[in-house]
Amino acid sequence: MTQTSSILAGLIGAGIQASRTPAMHEHEGDAQGIRYLYRLIDLDQLGVTSAALPELLDAAQRLGFTGLNITFPCKQAIIPLLDELSPEARGIGAVNTVVFADGKRVGHNTDCLGFAEGLRRGLPNVARERVVQMGAGGAGAAVAHALLQDGVQQLTIFDVEPARAAELAASLNASFGAGRAQAGSDLPAAMAEAQGLVNTTPVGMAKLPGLPLPAELLRADLWVAEIIYFPLETELLRAARALGCQTLDGGKMAVFQAVKAFELFTGRAADAERMMAHFASMG
Repeated sequence: MTQTSSILAGLIGAGIQASRTPAMHEHEGDAQGIRYLYRLIDLDQLGVTSAALPELLDAAQRLGFTGLNITFPCKQAIIPLLDELSPEARGIGAVNTVVFADGKRVGHNTDCLGFAEGLRRGLPNVARERVVQMGAGGAGAAVAHALLQDGVQQLTIFDVEPARAAELAASLNASFGAGRAQAGSDLPAAMAEAQGLVNTTPVGMAKLPGLPLPAELLRADLWVAEIIYFPLETELLRAARALGCQTLDGGKMAVFQAVKAFELFTGRAADAERMMAHFASMG
């Protein structure tokens, strides 16, 4: 897209007051001499649900927003409201970035790239033959694509809605080959065979504390990854680290999905190392 020197962006989601995304975008904008304003559009604060997405999207477009980031619980609900999808967003079936351009709403997915880069940097040499993933929502779909692209041979997916896990597994197998993904039915058995665990559910967020699975299913030789970053240390990561597991928090994914979103909004490459340093400086 054409480079610009003035940006108005926002984040739509529920319970997002602790998000570091606005600060990351605005700080990088300042560093590049861009007038960058980034606002939170918190469904909880507004007292609405994802059913308000049509109204919110219309308002943002009419008010001249450059684009929006989209987070839980809206990454799939927003798709019918868009005019176009990038190949990545179409393949994943979830959108976390919307760009307003030429009167159109174009959906992108930067979560897949963000998680893949975080995994590459944070857990570069872990075994990837068998992995369990908790969650099959919008973020889960992006993470599952990243895992299979990164060499996971068998991904077992669990979700509070088993049909959603089955649907995601079927979609993944269509893209990556039969047998690469499956919907799980026996969590203890799957965990006993797994080398890695990824949580893509919202359980562990400040607004939804707790563990996405029983702590007794964790063991020391398992690696554990989160996509949540507020808080940066979830109860799952705390329990895993206490056992001696290799772990990955959600910080790197948060940074690298923002790096790509910044590029989509501005037409300029972001300085990833500078954004990582700023993210770390926020505590």
